[in-house]
This record gives sequence, C-alpha cells and structure tokens, in this order.
Amino acid sequence: MKTPTVSPLSCGGGSNCGPAFRAWLPGAALGRTEPAAGGGVGARRFGNQRVLVEPDPAAGIAVMKLRNPPVNSLSLELLTELVISLEKLENDKTFRGAILTSGASPAGGCLMALCCDYRVLADNPKCVIGLNETLLGIVAPFWFKDTLVNTIGHRASERALQLGLLFPPAEALQVGLVDKVVPEDKVQSTALSVMAQWMAIPDHARQLTKSMMRKPTADYLVKHRDSDIKNFVSFISRDSIQKSLQMYLEKLKQKKG
Repeated sequence: MKTPTVSPLSCGGGSNCGPAFRAWLPGAALGRTEPAAGGGVGARRFGNQRVLVEPDPAAGIAVMKLRNPPVNSLSLELLTELVISLEKLENDKTFRGAILTSGASPAGGCLMALCCDYRVLADNPKCVIGLNETLLGIVAPFWFKDTLVNTIGHRASERALQLGLLFPPAEALQVGLVDKVVPEDKVQSTALSVMAQWMAIPDHARQLTKSMMRKPTADYLVKHRDSDIKNFVSFISRDSIQKSLQMYLEKLKQKKG
C-alpha cells in the first residue's frame, strides 16, 4: 500500500500476542463502538470478533489490533477484514500511516511484517520471526522468497529459507529482518516515533520511491497469480506433503502439552 506502515512485533501474550495494526475501519462494517483511548477529536474505537481499530485522526494514523486467539492465525476471515481495513485507510485522506503489529511471526506473519516499511521487534526470546515453511515440508512461494531477498539479500535468504530459520531478536536485527529491537514496553512508542519520521517526508516522493523499489515483485506476482495458486494446490495435495504437515502439527501439540 502507499500508506507508510510500521510493524511493531511483540509477544505480550493473551489473544493478541501484542499485535496492533494502524488502519481505518468504518463503524458500519464493525458494529459496536467505544470511545478511543487517547484518540483524536471525535475518534471512535471500533471492534468486532477479530479486529479492533483505534483511529487517531489528529495524528493521521489508526491502530488495528488482531483478536483471533489463541495465536492470531491468519484465517480467511481475518485476512478479509484486514484487507478491507487497509483499503478503507488507503482511501481516507484523513489517515496517512498504518502501524501493523503481530506477535511471534513465522511464515505468513513474517511476510506481513516484510511488507511494512519498518519493523520493530520486542527484545524477548519468545519473539521470533522468519519463513519456516521447510520445517513443515513445504516450499515458500516465489513472492515470499522475493520479498525476503529484497529485505536481507540473496545469500542470507537462501540459508534462511532452506533451513526454515526463525530468528530471535538479536539475530533478526543482525541479518536485517527487523530494523530495531527495543524493550517490550517500548515497542508501541518506538513505532509511533518511527512513523513520525516517515510521515515527515512528502507523500508523493515517498510513494513513488516505494513503488519503484517494490513494483517488479508485485507485478510478477499479479502476472503469475493463477499459476502460483495451481502449483501450490497441486503440491500441498500430495500424500507425502500431507503426512509431513501432520507430523509437524503433532510435534507442536506435544510441545504445548
């Protein structure tokens, strides 16, 4: 999206595991409303089953918190609400920035963070981030791979993808997967400070620069979307892959037990 996005990554526990996305959602789409804590004049906090949005019109940003317990899994319902929210924000001139938050960020959560302009990670060993698809016996799609390469370079990406690495804070910072590691209670304030820096740049110049950097990857995905879906469905449907996924899920259950 053209709107600058900052991804504060924390592991606060509970159903949210620390997440907060800055975006705008209209009250009609979400039902009940509540007064926003610290929001701008007339700001309202909107909520439904999976998403809580705290707009701050005075600052030109809004906070979206994921509420999809126990681990904010990226279900179709959650992703649909997220896309609608970001589109509303993109089309509302009141808001110029969005802060997107997640907890531990493997696979799709990592990709979501990589799509942001800046990533802030809580200094907590439980807060890990990476594309760990190979641990499940599957392969990260080319657009996951390209986005990672664009962020940390080819060699680091090759190693991370083959080994399915999940980086703890210090290593994520060293490899360039995140931009800053801060104490857990400073994640949100740091994200706000960073957002102010990005919003100080004239929108048109920043947006055109961002498009120039990311357009080749986005265009390639759009052009090959159908074949990518077919290839993934064919691959994931293999008996060997299904067995591998089942074994991985069983290991996760044992760890939780």
